[in-house]
Amino acid sequence: MLRSLFAGISGLRVNQTMLDVTGNNIANANTTGFKSSTTVFSDTLSQMLTASSGGNAERGGTNPIQVGLGVQLAATMANFGQGSAQLTGRATDVMLNGDGFFVLRDGQENVYTRAGAFTFDQSGVLVSPSGMRVQGYALDAAGAPTGGAVDVDLTMINGSLPAGVDLKSYSIGADGKVRGVFSDGVQRDICQLAVADFTNPMGLEKVGDTAFRESANSGAVQLGIAGQGQRGQIQAGALEMSNVDLSAEFTNLILAQRGFQASSRVITTSDQVLEELVNIKR
Repeated sequence: MLRSLFAGISGLRVNQTMLDVTGNNIANANTTGFKSSTTVFSDTLSQMLTASSGGNAERGGTNPIQVGLGVQLAATMANFGQGSAQLTGRATDVMLNGDGFFVLRDGQENVYTRAGAFTFDQSGVLVSPSGMRVQGYALDAAGAPTGGAVDVDLTMINGSLPAGVDLKSYSIGADGKVRGVFSDGVQRDICQLAVADFTNPMGLEKVGDTAFRESANSGAVQLGIAGQGQRGQIQAGALEMSNVDLSAEFTNLILAQRGFQASSRVITTSDQVLEELVNIKR
């Protein structure tokens, strides 16, 4: 009876966690770049009542007799499937069609995001809505990336411009290159957005602001550019929406609710049996 009581309690805990995860998914149904998560359950270690035995010439073998001790949360799995595109027309809104993450500098560390709602600040640096600086590469004379990732800055090529030439407008191409139109009528590549990839994206840690941090199980970050390796192409003037499937989430709500309800019934029944045991002699 105590086993059934604690098994019921474990069921309440994990189904409550499933409700928490599902509720968070639904709350972020309209969050740019959000990736939904699912819960995975597993049974706990079973108590061995009778071990198995091998057969002999006179008697056959017997199977073990075990009683389960409940359920536990095995994992929360992130779904990195592509979200739908929302066209905005803003030059600094970008999304990745395919794998990869934009790279943001948050103080002394890099974090990674699929949410490309960027803008240039008063200094001409490309930043996220929370002020984290978007990372990219300076370009050599041939337009190839040079050195490590740095802040994406509209003034990165000012030193090589002819005297009196100013930037008039800019755009971001599918390769992630920020191209400027200058007052002398010439288009020049200013810099190129960096795109990160990981061996196991599901191993990344969520850090808020729709961003992720590298972890021990995600594998080391592999920095590159759009279209390189498995990294997707960049689409400017659009944002990747949340990949939450509301129909699936509402179904999960029902499953979690019924699982919670059934586990609470196990606790109630166990309590009634214990009460009968206490009152067996009156």
